Amino acid sequence: MGREVCRECHAKEDRQWQGSHHDLAMQEADDKAVLGDFDDATLTQSGITSRFFRKDGRFLVHTDGPDGKLHDYDIAYTFGVYPLQQYLVPFPGGRLQVLDIAWDSRLRSEGGQRWFHLHPDEKIAAGDVLHWTGPNLNWNYMCADCHSTNLKKHYDSATRTYKTSWSEIDVSCEACHGPGSMHVGWAKAVAAGRDTGVANRGLTVVLDERKAVHWTTDEATRKPVRSQPNKSHKEIQVCARCHSRRSQLSDDFVPGQSFLDAYHPALLTQDLYYPDGQIQGEVYVWGSFQQSRMFHEGVTCSDCHDPHSAQLRAPGEQVCYQCHVADRYATKTHHHHQPGSRGSSCVECHMPATTFMGVDRRHDHSFRIPRPDLTAKWAVPNACNACHEDKDASWAVETVEKWYGEKPKGYQQFASVLQAGRRQRVGSYTELLKLALDENQPVIARATALTYLPGAVSQASMLALQQLLNAGEPLLRLGALGAMASAPREQRILAFPLVWDEIKAIRIEAARLLAGYPRDSFKPGQGEVLDKAIGEYIQVQEFNAERPEAQVNLGNLYTDMSRFSQAEAAYRKALQLQPKFVPAYVNLAQMLSRTGREGEGAALLLAGTRQVPDSADLYHALGLSKVRQKVVAEAIPLLAKAAELDKDNERYGYVYAVALQSTGKLDQAIEVLENTLKRHPGDIDSLHALVTFHRDAGQVAKALVYARQLAKLLPQDSAFRKLLLELQQGSK
Repeated sequence: MGREVCRECHAKEDRQWQGSHHDLAMQEADDKAVLGDFDDATLTQSGITSRFFRKDGRFLVHTDGPDGKLHDYDIAYTFGVYPLQQYLVPFPGGRLQVLDIAWDSRLRSEGGQRWFHLHPDEKIAAGDVLHWTGPNLNWNYMCADCHSTNLKKHYDSATRTYKTSWSEIDVSCEACHGPGSMHVGWAKAVAAGRDTGVANRGLTVVLDERKAVHWTTDEATRKPVRSQPNKSHKEIQVCARCHSRRSQLSDDFVPGQSFLDAYHPALLTQDLYYPDGQIQGEVYVWGSFQQSRMFHEGVTCSDCHDPHSAQLRAPGEQVCYQCHVADRYATKTHHHHQPGSRGSSCVECHMPATTFMGVDRRHDHSFRIPRPDLTAKWAVPNACNACHEDKDASWAVETVEKWYGEKPKGYQQFASVLQAGRRQRVGSYTELLKLALDENQPVIARATALTYLPGAVSQASMLALQQLLNAGEPLLRLGALGAMASAPREQRILAFPLVWDEIKAIRIEAARLLAGYPRDSFKPGQGEVLDKAIGEYIQVQEFNAERPEAQVNLGNLYTDMSRFSQAEAAYRKALQLQPKFVPAYVNLAQMLSRTGREGEGAALLLAGTRQVPDSADLYHALGLSKVRQKVVAEAIPLLAKAAELDKDNERYGYVYAVALQSTGKLDQAIEVLENTLKRHPGDIDSLHALVTFHRDAGQVAKALVYARQLAKLLPQDSAFRKLLLELQQGSK
């Protein structure tokens, strides 16, 4: 129906929306919309001078194109408005590309009103995926879904072209409320005095979670309390589609559906989040908010933000004092700083900001208590030292303890466990399992812990995974499926019931895990259900077919299903899309090896090393190919190079050591394993290898040292307990 129809009855909301960031999310480039200086302004970056100018009423940029040469390009649309504005350039095939030179729209007194490069410290040449003409700055895939209403990508894989469409260029009414035709019909019927019998007023989604809700202050704790629990989270799921780090499953999402029916969100993974859950990469709020006590207690986005103007409901700290009484929190007794100073700010202390895209300060929405003690342990940021840069974390720890008489804990208490899981530290298995089952911790942290569990290492883990595969929280089911990915194939059958799951992201993940199972192992009718879910998984990859990741996903699926010609075609399409995409080389080579074409696989990997000469993955895969061809002498330098290029990959060190041991270089193999363990003290394979290497060399005492570490790491594993017992008896 569009905003023009909505505004007839909702004039107030329309006025609030006008001029908002949603209204200005994308606009046609004209004198009113364009904020940047196009009066022959220039910017030089990495030896390339780009010029912004006007001609015949058009806005243009003279800059380097996909061939590395300078060309004139028309600006078709503006993208965003504050604190920066970007610009979209049309290319053949329906593509729109986002310039990596943006306009700083802040005030000049704040450092704004200038052109700047989004990657000022990098030299990004044509052909690089990060070049503005490359796939990672393609509007159709990377940006469009969140900046327009009813966006349909319409990518044609055969011609590699787009026919992307929208119903409204910006984020308008139906982007959040869904199609409005039923609502308009209801409104007209009511106006005519007819009873339609439509209970929900004809809306696709009614965002009424705050209706008749109020917050009060508990007299005993002086903390805010919601008058009734918030059980639906409809509003948060509507906001999450754009305000989250996620992959897209389709563009058929309708507000009111589960967020996970059209998107697969990122968990608290490394490089996106610090181990304590603070934002590290661009994660767009949802994942942070999921960790917060605010979310747990029922706070929604619109408690703080007006959904139509996108502004705070009250200026500055006053938005916090809507619920948190000022006479307790706006005092030096609480914040220990001068009133009005940065240190007295609720936001600066509990929502510290990280700057992205050069100028865009985004606040962490996990609403955490500052923990300088975690900075001292794991070098995560903390709000205290963000201000007091001349002090170290130990000073902040002592100061906070002096103020409050104890070390602060806060709501999020999973940092040590996720850090241990990331580093595979001894004992992390037990801690991860405990966190995954802890109902007092944020669900997103519990789901993340599951993904760090080594699959099927014990009966206890499999029992826990089976329990969590049936959890009521969708994120826990999704996390449990992530853990099952590393389980032996015969144990993945535990995931089968989830191919019936009501949520699409879960169904297709279960289908991916089970795709290789022979159909004669299922009961009548089960194979058809699995095939349907596999079909949905294929549709999702075809929806994202312009990305090499999606093609590799298809290749992996078809390989599991022994559909090798289709797998090869998908892998090769990935390489056509992106000739430097390493996973396509590695996975295609593995498939070729599996089908008796080892020589072709090795040649492919060698070609890959010429394309990406610093890829540890390619050298490792090529080394394994040489091992399979029984030329271990040629494999060893390749495996050594992989281990050297990627010291953080414990598997590469382990495989290199095994190859050395197989050629009689035991001492060198043990040295490699010991160095690997220094970086990855919980690596099971390296520990087990050290046990067997020392045992076979007759060095039982040394073998016992590592066997005890294994037993400590995996206390429930019967095989390792038996190994330890045998060594103990042999040492007597």
